[in-house]
Amino acid sequence: MKQEPTKIKVGIIGAAGYTGGELLRLLVLHPYAEIMYAQSNSQDGKAVSAVHTDLLGETDLIFTSKFHFELDVLFLCVGHGLSREFMETWSPPNSLKVIDLSADYRADSSGKWIYGLPELHRDEIQSRMYNIANPGCFATCIQLALLPLAESGLLKNAVHISATTGSTGAGQAMQATTQFSWRSNNLSSYKPFEHQHLAEINASLRKLQSGFNQELNFIPHRGSFTRGIFSSIYTEADISGKDATDQFLNYYTSHPFVKLSTDVIDLKQVVNTNKCVVHLEKKGTKLYISSVLDNLLKGASGQAVQNMNLLFGFEETSGLKLKASAF
Repeated sequence: MKQEPTKIKVGIIGAAGYTGGELLRLLVLHPYAEIMYAQSNSQDGKAVSAVHTDLLGETDLIFTSKFHFELDVLFLCVGHGLSREFMETWSPPNSLKVIDLSADYRADSSGKWIYGLPELHRDEIQSRMYNIANPGCFATCIQLALLPLAESGLLKNAVHISATTGSTGAGQAMQATTQFSWRSNNLSSYKPFEHQHLAEINASLRKLQSGFNQELNFIPHRGSFTRGIFSSIYTEADISGKDATDQFLNYYTSHPFVKLSTDVIDLKQVVNTNKCVVHLEKKGTKLYISSVLDNLLKGASGQAVQNMNLLFGFEETSGLKLKASAF
C-alpha cells in the first residue's frame, strides 16, 4: 500500500486579506497541510470564519497577532514592501521555506529566491534550494500566453496586450476605484505602457528567448466584476495556426493547469479554479492569443499552493482540483 505523505506545518502572515483568505480556503481542505496559525494584527482574537465567512463550519482557527517559525512553510500575504521588511526584521531560519505573494522578491538577485511560475521554473522550485517569489496576476496570465512562442524564438515583433482585471486585483484596502458605486457598470484603464508587471514578464521571456527586446505594449483595464483576468494579445508571427497550436500543446503537455481551447474562451471557465485557459487564432500575419485565469487563484493563492506542492514533493494538483462555477 502506498504511504501517504506526512502533513507539513503551515503558517500565514497577513491572513485577513483576499490572498490570505483564499490560501486559508485552499489549505483548510488540503490533504497534506496543517495550518499552525493565521496571523493578522488587525483581526487578532477573532474567529477566521467571522472574517472569511465562506469558511463558517470549515475551521475553528482564530486569528493571532503572534507567529513563530516552527513550520515547514510560511506564506507572506502582506503588502508590497512589507515582505522584505518582515524578512529583514525577523530573519526566518534557512530550513523554513517562504512563499511570498508580494512583488518584493520577484526580481531578487541574491540567489535565495526563485520566480515561482511553475510552467517556467518547475525544476528549480522542486530542488528546494530557494524561497519562492510568487508571480503577479497580470504577469501570470500574459506569460502563459507567450512562453511557448518565446521558447521557439518567435517573438520577433512588438506584442500588443489589452487585459482587464476584477476589483479584487487591487487588494482589500478601500480605494475609490474599488468601491461598488464607482466600479459597477464602469470600465477604465490605468498605468498604460508602464505597469509594474512588465519587468517580470520581460525577464521570463528573455529566459526562453535570449536577446528578446521587442516592445510589450500593455494596456491594463479595471473591469466591472470581482475576480478574473481576461487578456487579449496579438503579434506578427511567422507561424501557421496549426503549428502555433502544436507548439502550445507541446509546451504545456506536462503542466496540469494550462489548457488550450479550440473555442472562444470566457472568464467563467476559470473563476474559482487554478487553471489558465488559452485560445489561439491566426489572422493573416497576426497571431491572436487570449488567456483567462482567476487573479486570486492561479494569479495568487492557488499558484502559491501549487508551488508548495512542488516544493514538498506532493502531487502538483493536490488541494487544487477545483471546478469553475460556470453559471
